[in-house]
Amino acid sequence: MFVATALLYPCALVALCLGAGLAVDRLSGAFLPGCLLVSVGAAALIALSQLSTYIYPLAPATPYLMLALALAGAALGWGRAGSLARSCARHPWPVLVSVLAYAIALAPVLAAGRPSFSSYMALADSAVHMLGADFLIRHGQHYAHLDLHNSYGQFTRDYYGMSYPSGADTLFGGSAFLLGLPLIWAFQPFNAFMLATAAGPAWALARHMRLKGAWAALAVLTAVVPALVYAYELLASVKEITAMSMLLTLGALVVAHRRWLGPAPARAIPFALVLAAGVSALGLAFVAWALAAVIVLVAALARELPARRSLASVGVAALTLLVAAWPTWRDLPGALRVARVIASTTNSGNLHAPLRAVQALGVWLRGSYKLAPAGAALTATHALIAIALVAAVLGGVYLLRIRAFALAGWFALMLLASLVVSRSVTTWAEAKTLVLSSPVAVLLAWAGVAALLSARRALLARGLAAVLALALAGGVLASDALLYHTSDLAPTARYQELATLDSRFAGKGPALFTDFDEYSLYELRELDIGGPDFVYPPPALAGAAGGYGEPVDLDRVAPASLRAYPLIVTRRDPAASRPPAAYRLLWQGSYYQVWGRRPGAPPASAHVALTGTPTQQCARIGAFARSAGEPDDELIGAQAPLLVRVSLARAVHPARWGHEREGLVMSTPGSLSASVLLPSAGVWDVWVQGQIMPSVGLSVDGRALASIAGQLDGNSLVPDTVPPIPARLTAGTHRLSLTRHGFTLAPGDGGQAVLDAIFLTPAHVDPQGSLHVAAAGDWPSLCGRSYQWVELVRSIGPRT
Repeated sequence: MFVATALLYPCALVALCLGAGLAVDRLSGAFLPGCLLVSVGAAALIALSQLSTYIYPLAPATPYLMLALALAGAALGWGRAGSLARSCARHPWPVLVSVLAYAIALAPVLAAGRPSFSSYMALADSAVHMLGADFLIRHGQHYAHLDLHNSYGQFTRDYYGMSYPSGADTLFGGSAFLLGLPLIWAFQPFNAFMLATAAGPAWALARHMRLKGAWAALAVLTAVVPALVYAYELLASVKEITAMSMLLTLGALVVAHRRWLGPAPARAIPFALVLAAGVSALGLAFVAWALAAVIVLVAALARELPARRSLASVGVAALTLLVAAWPTWRDLPGALRVARVIASTTNSGNLHAPLRAVQALGVWLRGSYKLAPAGAALTATHALIAIALVAAVLGGVYLLRIRAFALAGWFALMLLASLVVSRSVTTWAEAKTLVLSSPVAVLLAWAGVAALLSARRALLARGLAAVLALALAGGVLASDALLYHTSDLAPTARYQELATLDSRFAGKGPALFTDFDEYSLYELRELDIGGPDFVYPPPALAGAAGGYGEPVDLDRVAPASLRAYPLIVTRRDPAASRPPAAYRLLWQGSYYQVWGRRPGAPPASAHVALTGTPTQQCARIGAFARSAGEPDDELIGAQAPLLVRVSLARAVHPARWGHEREGLVMSTPGSLSASVLLPSAGVWDVWVQGQIMPSVGLSVDGRALASIAGQLDGNSLVPDTVPPIPARLTAGTHRLSLTRHGFTLAPGDGGQAVLDAIFLTPAHVDPQGSLHVAAAGDWPSLCGRSYQWVELVRSIGPRT
């Protein structure tokens, strides 16, 4: 799967986009530069997939329609494709820099050597895009049949049914479906590919600045992976990454306007397609950025073309724009509402404070774009930003001196748009504004390098240009390396288990999902799941969690409220309370358990969670039986498993390790050592809870048991439970150690390492938990044990 998603999938995307680009090129008069064919082809495929999913009976055919367009383009442009191949062989820089941009964008996944994605523990927005891409290709833009009682239906309706931009999602879904790839593993490669498509138009802009060869390649690479863009690509911000490629393509078409503006109206089609794709991917907010290109073109039209030709070109462009982005224009009020909500939201997402405007210059020497660099890194960051600013000013003067007025005007208007938009939106949208403006700012700084290379004193100028290029490229790549090192990758094995679970129980939902993990909306899409701690919880069960992202506690809800759920999916965690007695265990994996409601089993009439000692619980059971039931009613108690907890408060660990809520932050290499007293000999399961991305070694009495890495849950509020690690131990005291190893170059080595709990259970513990039954009038027979909860029921079927 890793080879298919990380290596074969981008090759298929190149073929699809190149074929579609050749089709557009042939349709518009064969004028497009080779470096724009892939991005223009992506725009055409976005338009096609938007229209096919809008006509929702055609939605499942979207992958094959995309393939048909690509094949038609290959057939029509076969001669052009051959000349492109020969040109690439003679001048490989554009291809090499695109491949390198893809490799950098996907570096954490490539280095891990397993299918994954890097937006984990940061934002769950990518879960929505996976869900949406799958839904749109299977069902199209048709939402009337959704069940709004559960999270799956609410998420789909409240995003995509309310005019949320879906252009990137339909391209993603259609291309991944064509190869039969799981969207969860294809998502990060798709984002990396869309970032790499920006290298083509960036190359055209760099060449227009008179940069050549390795100089142009370095400028392009730096422009498409500046620190802020790279950070958002790791977050899988697919809308912004796709829009960035479209914006740079508009800029490249602007500077080449003499090749297409006027000679034949059909030559305006690529520009209109790219504009439509940007609107479909980002929403109407894209128009604010596209105005920079439009204004420059209007000025060129007024200066260079007669009115008749101008009107013809404008007419063709307008018609193409109308058709290609028809789903957006069809519900223009809804699209405007979405744009206003995003621009004015007071929810800053994962941003604790607004980003700094200077981050758009591509340098940020900190492993997080949300935090300011410190110490020497702060000094170096300020110095590199100052150099980039001076270079940008020099570059602006240079563009005017060489009379590159169209390019200079586009740069100026793009930066002006960034300033205007950032002043009129709130924190969340302002950050995205900086992301979109960052490639422009970095390219303008590289115009400063071009200025030095063009100076008369060639030797001195080239030396200064080399120093400036080293500062610009070195600052960006060093910033990216720090972000790579702190990236948190999604746990592959756990999601593979969810996919197995989904296929095993497909169509047997709805299912209640008690773990906080919104990626389950895609992975369990055949179960119509509801998550009480999701953004959109099932209305009847919202009280099962304390709020968004909080742990789910089924003891908080009346058992009758669960009647609508034939299945309950829980994490495998003996410290958690088991579902009510009406449910029996159907399936257990390394990470999850699936509980099914027994046919005909009545819900309990009352349910109470128990804590304290067995003596305290006995008194509580008696009071419960007398107040809630009749003597002939049945009491059912779920016996608590034996848990031997390791006291982290008494453990020895480095003083540098701090705390995050209840967890211990293993922020630097070092070891935790704690003693644990076992009451009996035998095989014990060691359970570790926390968010652990870097490699951490577990040992008992100096004997290594396991290495734990890449074990993360979807939210730091809900500790991840690592699958049990068995160990044969004697009765008595043992010394348990957990060691975070030293610095490595592995992705995520600087990521999350938070320990919440360690406990042990006998390995033979029944995963269903022992249920004990007594008549309400005979409640004392339940005493003497420790229980998770007790229920009162009128009758109960056979328990197997």
